[in-house]
This record gives sequence, C-alpha cells and structure tokens, in this order.
Amino acid sequence: MTSFSCTTPILWIAAALLLTALPARADVYQYTDAKGTISLTNVPNDPRYRLVISELPRSRSVISDRELEPLIARHSRAHHLHPALIRAVIKTESDFDPLAVSRAGAIGLMQLMPQTAVRLDVRDSYNPDENVGGGTKYLRQLLDRFNGNLPLALAAYNAGEHAVDRYQGLPPIAETRQYVKKVLRYYRTFLTNDRLSSSQPYRSQTSGAQARSLAPSIASR
Repeated sequence: MTSFSCTTPILWIAAALLLTALPARADVYQYTDAKGTISLTNVPNDPRYRLVISELPRSRSVISDRELEPLIARHSRAHHLHPALIRAVIKTESDFDPLAVSRAGAIGLMQLMPQTAVRLDVRDSYNPDENVGGGTKYLRQLLDRFNGNLPLALAAYNAGEHAVDRYQGLPPIAETRQYVKKVLRYYRTFLTNDRLSSSQPYRSQTSGAQARSLAPSIASR
C-alpha cells in the first residue's frame, strides 16, 4: 500500500514521484477532506475515496493522427472550438504524448493536473479520449470566463485562473507569455493546414479571424 497526503499544489510533485513506485497497473484513488487536505492511495480504506487514475503506464506512446483526430473533432464540436486550437494546445503541452507527465504532476495530452481532472470528471488522465474531453471542456470554460479572450484563456490554462485575475491581464511570467505565443503560433499553422486540406470553412465561436487578430496583440506585448 502506498499513500500520500498534501494540502498545497507544490506537493503534487512529490505525490507524482511517490506514485511512480506503484505497480504498473495500480489504481490511484483520491479523497479531499473538509480542511482541503488531498490524500492519494492505491488501497482506498474509506468509501469517500474516488478513482482518479485507472493505471500508471510505464512506456511512452505517441498516439497516431488516425486515432487522435476523431477525438479532437468530436470534443471540439461539443464545446464549439476549432479543432486547430485543441491540436495547438496538445502540441504545446505534450507534443502528442498521451503518457506525458510534467514536473508539476500534470498528465496526458492536454496536461491536466490531478485536482483539475477531478473537477472535470476525468477518471483517467492517461486515456486520450477522457483527457482531450476534459482539456477541451476546461479551455471552453476559460474562454467563457474571460469573455472570449484567447490569450487570457491560454494564460489561465498555463498559469491558473487566479494569476490572470490577479494581474487583470496577461501575467508577467516569462514562461506563460512564451506559452501563449507558442500555442497561437501552432494555432495559425494548423488553421492554415486545415484550410488547404478542406474547401469548407469551419465556423465556431473562436474563429480564424479572431485568431489572426489575437496573434499580433500577444506578440506585441
């Protein structure tokens, strides 16, 4: 049995490192008590524990375009986002590796933190379908929260919503600003590729025109 409790986000790093010691097919359960203490274990001894990871894969596996594109298309339609935007976030976050784990403990294609995955009802962040579904839903929520402002939504995806709220705009964090520029650059590239491969334009709440207008604004900051 392996267990870990934490009360601050930084301790998710230690939790991720500890959980890598579990057997290859170990389940991981989470429980948050009234004080906000998060407990992780592979042997739940309380009915309030909830399964958050069904197994811990050990080998890297890049998902093929044939497998990934239908997932992106389906979840993009469900949340009214252009597939090129979701593709750009995945490229930036994990380079299309569904088993990627960051130093901070973010998991999968769209690099969901464990606590974010729980909030989005994602049971297995290593599962491409669940991960893309959760990440796309989260990005839609952020766009709605920041009135459709794509750079701010991307900054919140990277640095957290509170960081954007605190600075009332793009946080003065070099990593976050570079992240936003990188996603927008991939977004423009994927939009161009999509237009070249299809004669039917995709209409969504985050349009190609909006992407073009947003990109220069972030580049000039």
